[in-house]
Amino acid sequence: MFTKSWVTASDGVRLAVRTSGPAGAPVVVCVHGYPDNGSMWDGVVAELADRFRVVVYDVRGAGESDKPKRRAAYRLDQLADDLAMVVAEAAPARPDGAGAGAVHLVAHDWGSIQAWHAVTGEWLRGRVASYTSMSGPCLDYAGAWFRAQLRPRPRALRNAVGQFLHSGYIGFFQLPLIPELAWRLGLARRVIAALEPDEPNPLTSDGVRGIQLYRANMLPRMSRPRPRTTDIPVQVLAPTGDRYVSTPLQTEIQRWVPDLRVRHLNGGHWIARSKPAVVARAAAELIDSVEGGTETRTLRRIRVVDGGNKHRFPDRLVVVTGAGSGIGRATALAFAEQGADVVLTDVNAEAVAETAKRARSFGAIAADYTVDSADGEQMRAFAARVRAEHGVPDIVVNNAGIGVSGSFLDTSEEDWRRVVDVNLWGVIHGCRAFAEQMVDRAEGGHIVNVASAAAYLPSRIMSAYAATKSAVLTLSECLRAELAGQRIGVSVICPGIVRTGITGTTRFTGVDEAEQQRRQATATRLYARRGFGPEKVARDILRAVERNTALAPSTPEAKVALVLSRLTPGLLRAAAKFDPTPK
Repeated sequence: MFTKSWVTASDGVRLAVRTSGPAGAPVVVCVHGYPDNGSMWDGVVAELADRFRVVVYDVRGAGESDKPKRRAAYRLDQLADDLAMVVAEAAPARPDGAGAGAVHLVAHDWGSIQAWHAVTGEWLRGRVASYTSMSGPCLDYAGAWFRAQLRPRPRALRNAVGQFLHSGYIGFFQLPLIPELAWRLGLARRVIAALEPDEPNPLTSDGVRGIQLYRANMLPRMSRPRPRTTDIPVQVLAPTGDRYVSTPLQTEIQRWVPDLRVRHLNGGHWIARSKPAVVARAAAELIDSVEGGTETRTLRRIRVVDGGNKHRFPDRLVVVTGAGSGIGRATALAFAEQGADVVLTDVNAEAVAETAKRARSFGAIAADYTVDSADGEQMRAFAARVRAEHGVPDIVVNNAGIGVSGSFLDTSEEDWRRVVDVNLWGVIHGCRAFAEQMVDRAEGGHIVNVASAAAYLPSRIMSAYAATKSAVLTLSECLRAELAGQRIGVSVICPGIVRTGITGTTRFTGVDEAEQQRRQATATRLYARRGFGPEKVARDILRAVERNTALAPSTPEAKVALVLSRLTPGLLRAAAKFDPTPK
């Protein structure tokens, strides 16, 4: 439910205002763009109104607000004055006096353009606590940005050309009469519907009157930019699929906005309509921080810092399964050393607790859990707990695995069931549980699945183990293709012979217990003599995440085997007839 009121602008134009949410709560003012009206915020308001006092208004020329005919009535100075009037009338000082009169702005498209003008001028000085902007640059910043791209640098030129292609419609709007005719004939609506299915059928009157925004402001402001700084906390939400505003145009602004955060979201220009929960969650995260809450890991991660960060993965949240020893432990420590916080699992509670203790020595936040990755119910519960207690992970490493060796005929159904449960289903459970969270968050991520060189290296004594690792390899490649559109990378790591504790727990089938122990001890000595430690695999995992590598063989023999598997597979099949079982 909302209450409706009117605010009269300084030139007599009446603005329709709708207010939702509890009185006395922090005030959020939402400003819409073109060719929208205040209804575009309905989904976002539904997400925010239980905790915040949300104020939405139809800007002049849109919705139920008055529609002046003079072009001068749509100049940015007047629009900024309108916003200041709405803030003064609809967002009075808080009863407790804390941050009296300060509001949080959330704006989109032309709403962002006018909000930028207001916060960089005198209209709202001292009245704005935070600003979340989407798909609408400050025109003064944009003008200065375009001038900077004229320098003889290939990247700058590409950025400028790309944005000009994005902005071709602006030139069309400068033409007399034709844009209005396109709206009245329904042509403009059909073009928008074809390009942006998330934008519902806009009102003709909103489309026609809003053209004056472009005519009154674009050329005067862009040709003579006067960029001014603002010291308020700013968060730019940059949809990666925006057809109208490129990411560099709206994010390369740190020289004027020292307290800046940039959050890349999977979506199009009207992401506030298509993913209102994502937009509301992002805005609320900044608002809560400014209102006295703790700055979240995500806000630290998206903060734009001069000179970058000395770590490779600062403020990332990394989940590693099978982290009690070997590759899992080494990977967890490598990420912690490079600035990440880690959430670790293993079936061995003491071992994973030790890994977490070592990770904390690097200054990382580290949490450890006893989880059997083969158990789907446990993994789903664990993923939900991670989200509730730590947030959505940025990187997930599905590493937990077991070894089994022996001929196919000697490998029992129980052996098959256990190795498939851990090595394959464990990866499936991890991917399902966390990929869903990453997609829902809409900020991308990365999944690493640890397979083995056995995935492409046939062996007469590793049919069960190799089958599961081959399945992980193919699963990873398929999942990579499926999740690419969500900016979620998937890498599969294929180590060869690595000095880890897996040899001591590998099951050798078809032999008695004494022979089992002898073979485990022999394999352990051979792997130790190989001298390739798990920290080198961890190095390859971090590099694969940085480079978004699809398939990363680790160890020299794994790399050679991969090349041979593609060039001379017959040679590998012949070599597979050799029995390498430790005697």
